[in-house]
Amino acid sequence: MSIIIRCYNEREHIGKLLHGIYQQSMEDFEVILVDSGSTDGTLEIAREFPIDDIVYIAPSEFSFGRALNYGCDAANGEFCVFASAHVYPLRSDWLIKLLEKFEDSDNLALVYGKQRGNEVTKFAEKQVFRRWFPEDDIDRQPSPFCNNANAAIRRGLWEDYKYNESLPGLEDLDWATRVQADGYDISYASEAEIIHVHNETIRQVYNRYRREGIAHSQIIEDQRFTFLDFIQAFLKNTLSDYWTAAHESVLLDELLKIPKFRLAQFWGTYRGFQYDDELSDRLRRRFFYPDTDRYPQTKDDRSDKHIDYSKVISEEPTTSDGGSEN
Repeated sequence: MSIIIRCYNEREHIGKLLHGIYQQSMEDFEVILVDSGSTDGTLEIAREFPIDDIVYIAPSEFSFGRALNYGCDAANGEFCVFASAHVYPLRSDWLIKLLEKFEDSDNLALVYGKQRGNEVTKFAEKQVFRRWFPEDDIDRQPSPFCNNANAAIRRGLWEDYKYNESLPGLEDLDWATRVQADGYDISYASEAEIIHVHNETIRQVYNRYRREGIAHSQIIEDQRFTFLDFIQAFLKNTLSDYWTAAHESVLLDELLKIPKFRLAQFWGTYRGFQYDDELSDRLRRRFFYPDTDRYPQTKDDRSDKHIDYSKVISEEPTTSDGGSEN
């Protein structure tokens, strides 16, 4: 089994994820990092753990789908487990719970697990997690929804269904849509729980949902998100959040924060659905590297797609500044 972690400037989080991985009760796995130009010491922290491999992708070549393809190509396991660098497991049997559903059916292509927020997660986003990732399992779900921040696929299927490298996001939804259309199943494992740390500015929330709106309109070409849809979604979700916040006695604290998040979420989605041109280089930088005006600089040897970790770990650590996440 291969654990694939996409990372860019995740110094603050990656240690907690790797610590959680190496505390798992399942021991037979490899860990592969796919780094797209980290400059903040992310890799120096990662080298404190027994990582099996680091794969580099040039920032100018990055997309979420391409990074996963690089990771899967380097993987040796029967299953590829995907974890964002800013998540961490809550349980030592996280991997077992994520993978055990594959034992029930050879037709199962993908399993995704539960996500929850922590103390820095915005209240409205916690409600998103609760809605998207319920408390009960879903076996052979009818929809292609899934999320690669916490998911596993059969690597053999990846050989036939590579990730779409042109999408600015939702490469997981696209992959699931294609395999499900060909008769494969998707399941949700509620006990395979991770904490997903999103400490974004409102601008970053807007950018995230905008690029996902662009991707969604490309994956399902006849789907629309109109201005009326924006108004309805904003009002419905804001009022629902207010009701929940009142019952949790935090309404006054969240009175302005909730509509700010929901406005960024749905206005970003609306603007994304209106975008029908090829992504410009400037827009790609804003979506993938929002903390810098230009692509981060990488070492000369990062032009190699596949680098053996034993050669990397002996290098002297370097320090550099950095910031945002993929």
